[in-house]
Amino acid sequence: MELEIKHLTKKYGDKLALDRFSYSFHEGIYGILGANGAGKSTLMHLITDNVGRTAGEILLGGTDVLKLGDEFRKILGFMPQQQGLYEGLSCESFLAYMARLKGIGRRQLHAELDRVLSLTNLSDKRHVKIGAFSGGMKQRTLLAQAMLGEPKLLILDEPTAGLDPKERIRLRNYIRDLGQNRIVLLATHIVSDIEAIADDILLLKQGRIVRSGSPAALIAALPAGLTPLLGGVFSLDDVYLHYLGEDESVGALTERPPASGHPSDDPEARP
Repeated sequence: MELEIKHLTKKYGDKLALDRFSYSFHEGIYGILGANGAGKSTLMHLITDNVGRTAGEILLGGTDVLKLGDEFRKILGFMPQQQGLYEGLSCESFLAYMARLKGIGRRQLHAELDRVLSLTNLSDKRHVKIGAFSGGMKQRTLLAQAMLGEPKLLILDEPTAGLDPKERIRLRNYIRDLGQNRIVLLATHIVSDIEAIADDILLLKQGRIVRSGSPAALIAALPAGLTPLLGGVFSLDDVYLHYLGEDESVGALTERPPASGHPSDDPEARP
């Protein structure tokens, strides 16, 4: 399967949020790495058709996804960065509701709920109301709903935002196991979220790709004469700072969640 994006552009008034973005995705995990406001959420919402394009194409198998309509939505799973959950519902009731919206029939419903609850280690919490969940459990619930119907294209927007390091690592491990036989796009501003699980990384700045490649290739391509950020050998943190600037602290690059909660890249991406 190939998801091909050609010259994708989005403007909000005079603001250019995404600038002629072009890339071809195949099965594997892709990290979309950039600071808050780089255009990551804009890209995610354009692919999922939550906002309209200014220009460009999004092609699946050579056909624009707008022409595919429901057929595209059947293979799509989306985990937004905001935890827009119905906290008065149990985990199982929420997932059942989302399954119905995705067109999953009653005959398949019970087995599908069992599958995604097991996948995200929530089976023993299926009857607990979401309002009683920790932040990590809520994120796993959002991941579970995204995995309903076994989507071939999985879009994850800042999936670990606001989580403590233990929950972040746990969620990363779930995502790593999902990279088989599907395209996974993971947008984040946190280097550690993708350095160990991404097959390829796209560095995004001001709506443009400034560099892309595997983590090892990006590190190997750093110019001679640089000094490693933490001493010793170079890491993906050095790649981030070299190409995207030094306006982010080292803590923000690794395990510190954003201080403001779940910031959105653009006004139309907000619920």
